[in-house]
Amino acid sequence: MRTLAYGSWPSPIDATLAAAHDGHPEWVGFVGDETWWTEPRPEEGGRRTLVRCRADGTEESVLPAPWNVRSRVIEYGGLPWAGTVVDGRTLVVFTHFADQRLYWYEPGGRPRPLTPVSEVGGGLRWAEPLLDLERGEVWCVLEEFTGEGPGDVRRVLAAVPLDGSAATDRDAVREITDARHRFVTGPRISPDGRRAAWLAWDHPRMPWDGTELVLADVSADGRLHGARTVAGGPEESVAQVDWSADGRLLYASDRSGWWNLYRDGRPLCPREEEFGGPLWKLGHRWFAPLDNGLIAVVHGRGATVLGILDPETGEVVDAAGPWTEFAPTLAAHGERVVAVGASPRTAHEIVQLDTRTGRARVTGARHTDPVDPAHYPEPQIRVFTGPAGREVHARVYPPHHPGCVAPGDELPPYVVWAHGGPTGRAPLVLDLSIAYFTSRGIGVAEVDYGGSTGYGREYRNRLREQWGVVDVEDCAAVALALAAEGTADRARLAIRGGSAGGWTTAASLTTTDVYACGTISYPVLDLTAWASGETHDFESRYLESLVGPLAEVPARYAQRSPAAHADRITAPFVLLQGLDDVICPPAQCERFLARVKGRQVPHAYLAFEGEGHGFRRAGTLVRALEAELSLYAQVFGLTPPGVPTLELAP
Repeated sequence: MRTLAYGSWPSPIDATLAAAHDGHPEWVGFVGDETWWTEPRPEEGGRRTLVRCRADGTEESVLPAPWNVRSRVIEYGGLPWAGTVVDGRTLVVFTHFADQRLYWYEPGGRPRPLTPVSEVGGGLRWAEPLLDLERGEVWCVLEEFTGEGPGDVRRVLAAVPLDGSAATDRDAVREITDARHRFVTGPRISPDGRRAAWLAWDHPRMPWDGTELVLADVSADGRLHGARTVAGGPEESVAQVDWSADGRLLYASDRSGWWNLYRDGRPLCPREEEFGGPLWKLGHRWFAPLDNGLIAVVHGRGATVLGILDPETGEVVDAAGPWTEFAPTLAAHGERVVAVGASPRTAHEIVQLDTRTGRARVTGARHTDPVDPAHYPEPQIRVFTGPAGREVHARVYPPHHPGCVAPGDELPPYVVWAHGGPTGRAPLVLDLSIAYFTSRGIGVAEVDYGGSTGYGREYRNRLREQWGVVDVEDCAAVALALAAEGTADRARLAIRGGSAGGWTTAASLTTTDVYACGTISYPVLDLTAWASGETHDFESRYLESLVGPLAEVPARYAQRSPAAHADRITAPFVLLQGLDDVICPPAQCERFLARVKGRQVPHAYLAFEGEGHGFRRAGTLVRALEAELSLYAQVFGLTPPGVPTLELAP
């Protein structure tokens, strides 16, 4: 055991290794008896490929580069593929990221387009495909831009012919709903094919504020009629809808203050925990009905587990295994359920649960340790006390190295991680980006500040009109508590975050003296501009709940914006931005930097071509991690070996 100062421990987890393991499997489904899913390829320009797991357990990437299976509907995307087997033929439809066209594919052949290219605005985009081979169609959510502005857009449910006749003819796409709602999810069809259900909502609500569950009848010719709202409303969020095998309507609603499951309007398992979550991507699934009447569920308070719910008794039996977190993507086939699970010791894997035997096992994307797992951090699940005595949930990752300790009189530096959203939370999983720091002797504290999901609607609503206040206070409360209890060095605290977490980081640096430095990634910095057309349609009215209506409280927008108070910042910082970001565009960073110029604050600005909102390319991820570590090294007086020095310009 070597005694070395915190931040100078040699680590086998370098930025290249962390970047190679960024992202995780997503959008699982069955194609015949096979399990398929999408998987990231950071080393291939950040594309997402489609992976199949054959009956013998072998995995293969179905589509070679440059095919990229990813939708841009609402910019965050949604379920981008569907598949089936007919007479021994495997048939797949998918959305290709580059042109957002829907493609038809049979393995061994070449994808052929089903939808046309539009030159207007953001074009035509598709998500949540549902194959209807009897009618020769695929039903989807269609997002269609009608002008050049981010708000010039309409969304409907549409049917695309599988014969390719719409590939050059927009009129061949059959719209099956009108555009009365600004946002819709894909339809779920009842087992008898006679009814369809979907979710809808309108500005200024976000889907976790309030959605409507719409039910319609399906005519023999595939048309919808008699659409009516049967659940949900302005203050009730229905997160998912589906059908039981016997044709009864199932949905997850937070009408009780928690997302619980309902069948025909009656709660199945009323608990103070979540059986749903924030609908950031169309097609997220927290439950999946089985043919035998049972329901597979992802549920929990904070972290989530996979279980099987008996709707007759309300009993839930959870799958045994090491997984502490399951992503909101489930699929069921016969007695089998597939999900994506992870833990603090394992990255996300494809987990299959046999509901007949109760056995859960990894069947795809199996985790393999790239380094000795002795270097992985051990999370501490903590609840801190924030202002006014409110609870603040967090996970603390102390510095950890199997062969190093620090001098007994030294306290470690700590970095507070503020998650994005802000309606989201930090998952309890192995993250090599966290291990990149903890294995070098830098602690990490992930804070689920007020407004985070996983703890009920009341906790989520703490951020209403309080963005830039509650999130900043809660992160500071955790940082200062760690220092007060002797866990962290008060003089060596930092904060970092991306997107909404970038906002919290910048707001913290301009309104508090808690942190010695910070890393701000693809942030919101100027509320007034962001609310006045500088972001995409999905979140264009989000600030009405987070801050208040701009027309009513314009001064609040200026008061809270870091860009308006850049003159207050004294702590060094690194600003990281994708130049193709349409959610938090580079203009936000540029205005902020213009106001910092000449103030002698050490900082660096790294802008990445070809990157959007959130980084996906291996080279970008490496550069960003190394820049962040170099910032902490320079500010905290650390000597991490082998890390390039980032030039900080005043």
